[in-house]
Formats: sequence, structure tokens, C-alpha cells
Amino acid sequence: MYDLLKTIDDPWALRKLDRKQLGRLADELREFVLDSVSKTGGHLSSNLGTVELTIALHYVFDTPEDRIVWDVGHQSYPHKILTGRREAMARLRMFGGISGFPRRDESEYDTFGTAHSSTSVSAALGMAVAAKAKGESRRVIAVIGDGAMSAGMVFEAMNNAGVLDANLLVILNDNEMSISPAVGALNRHLARLLSGRTFHAARKAGEKVLSGMPPLLELAKKVEEHAKGMVVPSTLFEEFGFNYTGPIDGHDLDSLIPTLRNIKALKGPQFLHIVTRKGQGYKLAEGDPVLYHGVSKFDPQAGIATGKSGGKLTYTQVFGDWLCDMAAADKRVVGITPAMREGSGLVRFAAEHPDRYFDVGIAEQHAVTFAAGLACEGMKPVVAIYSTFLQRAYDQLVHDVCIQRLPVVFALDRAGLVGADGATHHGAFDLSYLRCLPNMVVMAPADENECRRMLYTAHTLDCPSAVRYPRGTGMGVEVEREMRALPLGKGEIRRTGRGVAILAFGSMLRTALEAAEALDATVANMRFVKPLDEDLVLELARTHGLLVTIEENVVMGGAGSAVAEALEAHGVPMPVLQLGLPDRFVDHGDQAQLLASIGLDKAGVLATIKARLPDAGRAAAAA
Repeated sequence: MYDLLKTIDDPWALRKLDRKQLGRLADELREFVLDSVSKTGGHLSSNLGTVELTIALHYVFDTPEDRIVWDVGHQSYPHKILTGRREAMARLRMFGGISGFPRRDESEYDTFGTAHSSTSVSAALGMAVAAKAKGESRRVIAVIGDGAMSAGMVFEAMNNAGVLDANLLVILNDNEMSISPAVGALNRHLARLLSGRTFHAARKAGEKVLSGMPPLLELAKKVEEHAKGMVVPSTLFEEFGFNYTGPIDGHDLDSLIPTLRNIKALKGPQFLHIVTRKGQGYKLAEGDPVLYHGVSKFDPQAGIATGKSGGKLTYTQVFGDWLCDMAAADKRVVGITPAMREGSGLVRFAAEHPDRYFDVGIAEQHAVTFAAGLACEGMKPVVAIYSTFLQRAYDQLVHDVCIQRLPVVFALDRAGLVGADGATHHGAFDLSYLRCLPNMVVMAPADENECRRMLYTAHTLDCPSAVRYPRGTGMGVEVEREMRALPLGKGEIRRTGRGVAILAFGSMLRTALEAAEALDATVANMRFVKPLDEDLVLELARTHGLLVTIEENVVMGGAGSAVAEALEAHGVPMPVLQLGLPDRFVDHGDQAQLLASIGLDKAGVLATIKARLPDAGRAAAAA
């Protein structure tokens, strides 16, 4: 198997192939992606859809001298395979293995690190302008999906690109058929025509002739726009200053390669619109590209098993059920997501309350300010968003929500370490960047039932609030159906011991309890990061010799810092050992393995506390 693919260890080897061999290579590459991802897990549908495009790009362009920026990077597996990482795919997204996204420190072919959406055009434009400034002739290509085009940052970049006149090629990988007419022989012919030098030269010559007659020049441009607009959706992109080509079939190498070669010879901003199909070549993924978007290990012959598995509830499911129940009880409740319906647990809500469900697309900034506008008019908006994605709307959170003290509820999924997606997706900073904001209430549940109660508590408040919860399942506790609020800013004692008091925030309670058994330590489930239960902190400081804070958030500025600040404010000299995420970006891997690697498992916590006890004095152990 893969006889031809095995001969390709870099794009130079690819470019030595005869054009007639590329179809066979595409078949082998697609089969390799399917086989590999089924064994490791990862993103599947999007990668199956970009096989031909990846081959064509590396075949036509002189990579890595020419730069390719893959927006998000969900579709970069074929690129990794063709650039010397075929064998490394066996450890994709595993601890110590290669990343599921492009990374500059992994390969010279990964020219820009991606994982969050809609950054490619800005980055590629910067590279193109740098090449122009240095007198270099390299080409720069940004590959972006139609979903990512909904972000305002893309249009900011395109607006800028149109006036900088850099040699930038933006490829719109349209795999939803949402803005595309039918693709066929006519469009293939038009793509070749519009990307060719003859058409380009003729247009430039016409502009030169008419430049002295502005009214005629403007009329000619309008005629061209409308003529092209009758057969291709070009007008929008050409208004930004791009020369538009397409749409063409993104799975047709006989169309892709000559079109890319034509565009390579052109100067200035170019825009190529291709149409692809998610899951191309694997019928099960073609039929349900959402199910096969991000997969765990599975049997390609049998496919992914669907249906309820029984087991523990995930925090995402707890949130989704609460939102449906809350919406049934309060007609003011609306749910908002920036293109993460499935991931954020909003499928049921969208079906039951379609008039109060808003998917705003990949537009986190808009999602937050949209929620603020709803809150101004008496609605009760709930923004379901990953912790790492809320970072993209921080100014809106500060300026549009917190300053105006608007009662927007932020349900922050994927808080803490998320596993295989790595540093770009870990929710490592939310406690730090949220607790510093005036008017904000910040909660971290220790179990599933507490998550439901915190969400309801947030609903009852007249100020902004956030409930941050981890990926996956909790402690397996029963979830009450009754809506009960928690006392604002109050924690609880979960275990009474002596000497050492461990103050656990959110997901780290289980580890704290396990470590406390070995130490005979007290454990407090703090619940609230802001407002902090200062009375409980002071009581524990009075009765113990050492306080240990533990959180799945960076130590710097996090919940432990809040405890230390409270003690300082009350003039209490007390040793505080702060445990949390280190001052570095934690890589990808299994969640438990990652926690162990940074000392946040039972063994690591015990070792760190025991090492600190002598420094805290004998009184700490005997108090």
C-alpha cells in the first residue's frame, strides 16, 4: 500500500512526478489520512476535503520558499504528510508527538502557527509585505474556509491588502456550498480565462487607455463587474482590490494546477475560489461531516458508533440540559454561540427554542456585544463559548459588558487543560483575565451538580458572570433537577484535617481530596474565585500552618493570587503554596498525562506540599 506516497518525503520529490501520477497520489494520500486518523483520532472531514488542493499547491509553488498559511489548521494533515512527517502521523496529537495544527517549531513548511480561526489572511499579508520590502519574489498563499470568512478580522486584512498591492493569494476553500453556484465545465473554462495572462494584460491595457477619461474607466469597471457577476460571485472580493478567479472544483487537479500556475504569474492581490466537499472519498464522512469532523479512534469499515453511551454526564451536557430547562422557565433566556453548537452542547436547545438560539458564526467579538445589546433590552443572554475563544473578545467583555454591568452569563467550556488540541485550545488563563474585571462574578464548579447550581446562580444575578468548567466528565454525582442558587461568594469545607489546608478551585477538588487523605489535610471547595470567600480563607489561616491553593489555571494572577491578596489585605502573615499551571504553554497530550507532567496529579501535589512543609516550620505539620 501507498507505494507512490512512500516515495514522497518532501515537495521536491512531489514536483518530480508526472502530472498523470498525481491522481493516484491523491487516492493514496486520502486513504493514508483515513487510516492514520482512525488509529490516532483527530480532524478527519476537513483533511479528506483538501487532499487535491494540498498536492496542487506543493506541486505548483516552490515551498517552503513560497509560504502557505493554513487557516485554523484542521485541514493540514495532507500538508504534514507531504512535507516529511508521514511516519510521525502515528503519534499525532499525542504527548511528545506532532501537533494537530501547523507549528513553526515543527517544520520549515509550517510557516505560521494556527489553530484559532480567521488569522491566515492577516499573517500571509504580513509575509507578502515583508517579501516586497526585502525585494524577494516569493509567493504567499492563505488557505481559508468559508466558515472562517465570517470573522471580521478577515475583512480587515483584505481591506488592507487591496491598498498594499502585495503578491498575496487568498484561496477560499468553500466546502459548504453556501455562497457558490454550480461548478462545471463553464466555470472551469472561466477560471482559466480569468486567471490567464492574456485577460490580465488586456485589462491592464484597457485601464491605461481609459485612465485619462475617468467616467469611461469607471463605466468599464462596472461593465466588467456585472459581466463577471452574472456567472461568478466576484464583486465583493474585487471591491477589496483582489482579482477574483473561480469558483472551480477543488477536487479536480486538471483544473487546480493550470489555474494556480496562471495565478502564480500574476502580480498583486489574487483571490481563488474553490469548491470542495468535506469528507471527500469516504462516504460516511461525506454523509455526516460534522460527526466526522473531530474523531476518536474508530474502525473505518464500521464507522463511528452513535447513540447514547450511558456513563457519566459531561459538563457540556449538564450545561445544555440546564439551558433548555432555564429557557422553558424564563422566556427572556437566549443562547448564543460563535459557530460551536455541537461543541458547546446547544443542539437540543437549538431544536427546542429555535427562535431564541443564535449562531453568529466565527465572530466572538460580535457574539459578546450582541449579547450586551440583548441584555440592555431586558433579555437574559447566555454566551456558550470555549475559554480559549473568549480571549478573542476581551475588549468587548470589558467595554461592552462589564463597564455597563450587564447581566450576561458566560458558560466557559474547555476550561483548564483540554488534551490533544494543545496550547492553542487549553483554557489556561480565564481565571486570571476574568477576576481582574470589576462587576464580574467568577465561579468554578467541582462537580456536575455544582455546575448546574452555578449556572442558575449566574442567571439570578444583575451583573456579568462566568461559570468555567472543564472538558469531559465530572465526579459522577447526581444532578438535581431543581433550580437552586448558591450563596454568593461562599465556599465549603469538604474534609477536616490539621496542619495543612488545601483550597481547591473547581476541577482540582478531586485531586485535592486524594492528596489530603495522605496528609490528613483540610480541604475547602472554594467555588467562587470572585467574590472570594475571605471569611473562609481567614478562618483556615487562623487554624492551619500552611495554605495550599490549587487550580487548573495559570498561577500568575489566578485564584491562588486572590487568596494571597486577601491575606495581605487583612495583614495576615501566612505561607501560601500556589499550585496551578506553569508560566509556559503546556503542549498537547492526554489530559491526565499532561496534569502529571506539571505536578497537578495526586503524586505531584503530595510531593510539592511535602517539600514545602520544612520551610513552613514544624508548626505547619502539627498545628
